Amino acid sequence: MKRSAVISTIILIFGVCTQVVAEEESVNYSGDLWSRSTLMGDWGGLRNDLAKKGVTLDLNLTQIVQGDIGGGKRTGWQYGGRGDLMLNVDTQKLGWWPGGSFMVEVEGNFGNSVNSYTGALMQVDANQIFPTTSSNEVNMPAVMFTQFFSNYVGVFLGKLDTMDGDANEFAHGKGDTQFFNLAFNNNPVSLLTPYSTLGAGVIILPTADADAATISVSVTDADGQANSSGFNTVFDDNTIYSIEGRVRTDFLGLTGHQLVGGFYSSKDYTSLNQNLRFIVANGAIEQKDYTWAVYYNFDQYLYEPKKGSGQGWGIFGRFGASDGDPNPVHYFISIGVGGKGVIPGRPLDGFGLGYYYINISQITFTGPIQTRTALGDEQVFEGYYNYAITPWMTLTPDIQVINPAQQRLIDFSTRDVLGRPIPVIVKDHIGTATVLGFRLRIVF
Repeated sequence: MKRSAVISTIILIFGVCTQVVAEEESVNYSGDLWSRSTLMGDWGGLRNDLAKKGVTLDLNLTQIVQGDIGGGKRTGWQYGGRGDLMLNVDTQKLGWWPGGSFMVEVEGNFGNSVNSYTGALMQVDANQIFPTTSSNEVNMPAVMFTQFFSNYVGVFLGKLDTMDGDANEFAHGKGDTQFFNLAFNNNPVSLLTPYSTLGAGVIILPTADADAATISVSVTDADGQANSSGFNTVFDDNTIYSIEGRVRTDFLGLTGHQLVGGFYSSKDYTSLNQNLRFIVANGAIEQKDYTWAVYYNFDQYLYEPKKGSGQGWGIFGRFGASDGDPNPVHYFISIGVGGKGVIPGRPLDGFGLGYYYINISQITFTGPIQTRTALGDEQVFEGYYNYAITPWMTLTPDIQVINPAQQRLIDFSTRDVLGRPIPVIVKDHIGTATVLGFRLRIVF
């Protein structure tokens, strides 16, 4: 059985294309310890000089303490974290050639999480699953080159970090800046697409403004992994074809965005529905030779004191649909509210409240006597508040209430006389879990 990466979706490198086509602007790292944007400052002026020449090196560390305080499969607390290093090079600012940029990302995680405690399909600590779900790994999930031939059209290729897709003003990221739960950061219908993979694509900017309207079309390897170069699988004909478009709106004179996307994968996946007769007759489990999904999201400010400032509050939502087999996420919907700088005197604080519902495709096994099922639908509520201690340090308390997809806890460690696993129901009902967490993010 081929391995499926369990993370997120379609390629859209908004940050890079904005960097390429924007006016000549440079990040300013200067200031005293309490007012500058990063802990390490401007390195005696060197960091600002490099930024003016198109070279930026940014490092952040996110640590999370999180505990299941009731319900789920088990209770308890865990501590873990992730570091992320990003190098961006703008070839035009560097004096080489116009329209080009390089991006390299190095990422590592450490410690543990309570992701396996709740019985939920979606991880309650998204930060901990990057670059891989295993802890104590350092990988290079992204090495990408982008080239714009005009203000309207560009291409990109390389090892791609696909979490940049499905962008949303109030609910997006890797669990390090806004919501903790993966489902609020990226649409779960993309569960079967790899997080880090080789690929290439085209970016179209209809108005030459990346935030106003962007269309991305890409072709990627369906077997990509963050801890592999990908060259050993890229030519195996397991391919994902993706398209995504995002447009800025101006309803009621307030900033908003509408996004729609979809993908088709030609990879062979394990079917969710298995029949003992088929397995015995064919000597193999049933397969599905493709999968597809479509998704939509929106964000809309309802209060925006200064247009385009990123300050104020508004609503967001997502919807997704898939074939339902092999993808266990058949339908997904989320809705919520988020904002930043809504409390006087606290311009860098942010908050979010969200709810999601996943209609799960049942994993079934049909035997000689009966058909068994393993999962039910999943519902989650999450609320967080980002308290900015300084511009470079943020402390975030978070709460999640989870009605998990997993219905019962089954142990397969018991074996019969022939060595075959015997399923034993350890817990017949997995109840609603309550998870508390605290996040500390430092930008260096």
